[in-house]
Amino acid sequence: MLLGLENKVAEFAKINGLFDSTDKILLAVSGGADSMALMYAMCALKRQGVFSGELFCVHINHQLRRGEADVDEDFVAAQATRLNLPLTTRCVDVRGFARANKLSIETAARQLRIASLLDIAGHNNCGSIATGHQKNDNAETVLQRLARGTGFRGLAGIWPKRVFEDKIKPVSPQDASRQSRVERFVRPLLCVTRDEVLQYLERQNLKWRTDHTNVDCTYRRNYIRHRLLPVLQQDCAGSIVEQLAELSQSARRLDSMVCRRADKVWPDMADSTGDSVVLKSESFLPEHPAVKVELIRRSLAAIGSGERDLTHRHYETICQLAGRNVGGRRIELPGGFLVRREYGRLVFARVGEPHVTRGAKYLSAGRTADLACGFTAGSVAEVQNYQGVTPQIPGRTRFGDYIVDATILEADGNTMEILRMDSCLHRNDSVGASRFVERFDLEHLNLPLLVRLRQTGDRFWPLGLSGQKKVGKFLTDAKVPQEIRRTVLIVADREKIIWVWPIRISESAKVTNKTCKILQLQIVV
Repeated sequence: MLLGLENKVAEFAKINGLFDSTDKILLAVSGGADSMALMYAMCALKRQGVFSGELFCVHINHQLRRGEADVDEDFVAAQATRLNLPLTTRCVDVRGFARANKLSIETAARQLRIASLLDIAGHNNCGSIATGHQKNDNAETVLQRLARGTGFRGLAGIWPKRVFEDKIKPVSPQDASRQSRVERFVRPLLCVTRDEVLQYLERQNLKWRTDHTNVDCTYRRNYIRHRLLPVLQQDCAGSIVEQLAELSQSARRLDSMVCRRADKVWPDMADSTGDSVVLKSESFLPEHPAVKVELIRRSLAAIGSGERDLTHRHYETICQLAGRNVGGRRIELPGGFLVRREYGRLVFARVGEPHVTRGAKYLSAGRTADLACGFTAGSVAEVQNYQGVTPQIPGRTRFGDYIVDATILEADGNTMEILRMDSCLHRNDSVGASRFVERFDLEHLNLPLLVRLRQTGDRFWPLGLSGQKKVGKFLTDAKVPQEIRRTVLIVADREKIIWVWPIRISESAKVTNKTCKILQLQIVV
């Protein structure tokens, strides 16, 4: 028969769908009261047939408390043996990791602990990792987030079940592949308070280890636990822990509604390549503020940004940036991430990693330029030392990482009809064909040509416009993002620029009905 706490956990697990019937579960056991209650309660639930999956136990030794940490490890090993649970232990060098990565001890310990749990779960084919968080931990989390600034999602506190999304530095080279096999973190004790945990252990005469650092109020969470919560409880009619738990449940329900809306609009609004995420401002701006925050969160998560260092103010500032109908503005975020506003787009990326969105298009008065998948400023960096190259006509010429293909075509009836059909297909292509081919009237060119990088003062006559413009002014008016401007190439004859690649050709070199010979150029990376 299950005890009171065990019955609560069984019901909580059922309501929240914490376990599949045959789910393999990894129990994270430190030796403290919460983790010991977790270990014994989960074993009781398995004996009573609440779930039939295997249980595994893991202990992470942070090596922060000298001999005490080793005693904790021995204690957990003895308890695992008593319950006939397979045990894996791992030692991690928190201090060394913190120094090497310029992290606080708390952050370093968390990153190493989570990476180790994911790795060990992968070794044992576990679909879930169970931790001993309970209601008091949730209350402390909510207050901690309130203190730094949070929205309703932060008020949701600790979720009963959560797919792990943070990007943690691997402990070993195999971690990345193993992490993908872990489906979720579960918190079966989130339905009980710390007092209920202690009563459960005392009733069964079970022992636990006490970490003396848990009373050190120089740590924010300990300050909230030992100083702030007791003061708040004095002025609270009921249990402050229970009231914060109810607040968290309400916030989770609201978050679920917001996420359903975000799920609906995300596919059409977002363009994600892994390195960056681009949101269309015209679709983003009309959404409810809560949905906007969720879309921002998803965008940052997609490029590897965690949430722990982000506050409500960060999200608010990004929303304000999205509403400005200008380009060139950017916000740098904790962890080396940034957000840029670029002419109808909100771009999320890492600092120093310019990126062209897959299939992105830039429309202007004349022609459409389709930007190739994965084209980045790195390619131009490879040709910085080149003054330019004269392409062979006809022929193939290399310019750094670029290949320039030149072909001469006779402008007969069949050729012109093919070009007209190609142009029509190109204009109607809404996906982006990565088109880097342009045609020029050969008789209007003063050969040889030169393919080079853009220079200060460059001017040309853009196709479809009435006269010359500086290349820089043209790119600004065409709303071409900064990272694209740094990657353009210039194709010029002896007198003039004929192509600002890959954006626009020159009016003075276009193919007309009077063209006899056509020069076809294709530049690819």
